[in-house]
Amino acid sequence: MRAAQAAAGLRRAISAGEYRPGDQLREIEMTRRLGISRNTLREAFSMLAAEGLVVREPNRGVFIASPTAADVHALYAARMIIEPAALRWGDRVSVETLDATVAEAENAYRRRDLPLVAQANQRFHQEIVVGSGACLLTETMQQILAQMRLVFLAAERLEPDFHARFIADNRAVVSSLREGDSAQAAELLRASLERTCEVVLGLMEAPA
Repeated sequence: MRAAQAAAGLRRAISAGEYRPGDQLREIEMTRRLGISRNTLREAFSMLAAEGLVVREPNRGVFIASPTAADVHALYAARMIIEPAALRWGDRVSVETLDATVAEAENAYRRRDLPLVAQANQRFHQEIVVGSGACLLTETMQQILAQMRLVFLAAERLEPDFHARFIADNRAVVSSLREGDSAQAAELLRASLERTCEVVLGLMEAPA
């Protein structure tokens, strides 16, 4: 289905940080970029609106959503269930892949390549859910991470090193997995996500 493909492409672009909260998605530009009709684009927009990634404003158009504190609570509540469970009971978790992803973030931070640190962190969490072996969860996580990217873009404006603070947490998760203790890895991840939620909410409440 063309609309679903277009929605998936836009979702990936949002997850990659190509758009920022409040950006307008103009129909003429988007139909040219995606090579689809306006009707198909509007169907794709409806899908993304249902996911909370875009909002329609009457007489103005379609805009990238600006997450609220309530959105952050909801996203992290979901993540604190999905990701630790994937670590605890997933049968396809690749410790080597997670290790390499953390190493990439560590090396990027030493070079002060902060965008790459953010990308590596995003991949780390995506790979955890891929390790669940459940395609439906993986698709759900892609939607969640696209919404999270919008949250992170706002946080990064206030704290450019935002993602660097979680490298050590991710390394601890990998170390527990290498020791064969998936239960501890799951608990470390849950605690890290809880702390992250508090940090993000604190940044959102900070004076502009």
